[in-house]
Amino acid sequence: MFTSKKMAAMSLMAAIGVLGAAFIWFPAGAARAFPVQHAINVLSAILLGPGPAVVIAFLIAAVRNLLGLGTVLAFPGSIIGALLAGYAYKKWKKPPFAAVGEMIGTGIIASFISVPIANLFLGMEAAALAFMPAFLVSSVTGSVLGPLIALRLKKIRMFNRKDGFK
Repeated sequence: MFTSKKMAAMSLMAAIGVLGAAFIWFPAGAARAFPVQHAINVLSAILLGPGPAVVIAFLIAAVRNLLGLGTVLAFPGSIIGALLAGYAYKKWKKPPFAAVGEMIGTGIIASFISVPIANLFLGMEAAALAFMPAFLVSSVTGSVLGPLIALRLKKIRMFNRKDGFK
């Protein structure tokens, strides 16, 4: 179960992810790149774990869709990346592995999963290779920032892994 401190941290990260999506994005091939989403995925995977990272990714994708800042492709792109980032960090305990998990989860796996979703919900008949460059650009950009921010927060002892906040 999530403690109130962990839920507060999750809410804060979700809010930052939604705000970042409103102001920091760029066109990237067949989609738009939202690097803040991926930085938050990596950051939450490192600081809070895989479960909270997935919940945060889902919340950001849902609010972005409700506000018209994203499409249904935000769900597989963010959730799969957050899940793999969380498990990679949990297994190897090194921030670069969380970043690699995010890149593989979003950039490669989610781009394949997005093909039938785009066809069904958006009427787009695209191949996975149409989504892969955009998903990779977005996830690589954000994945570089996530570990750097996490290391800085740990250095100032704002977070500890056990409870979320110190």
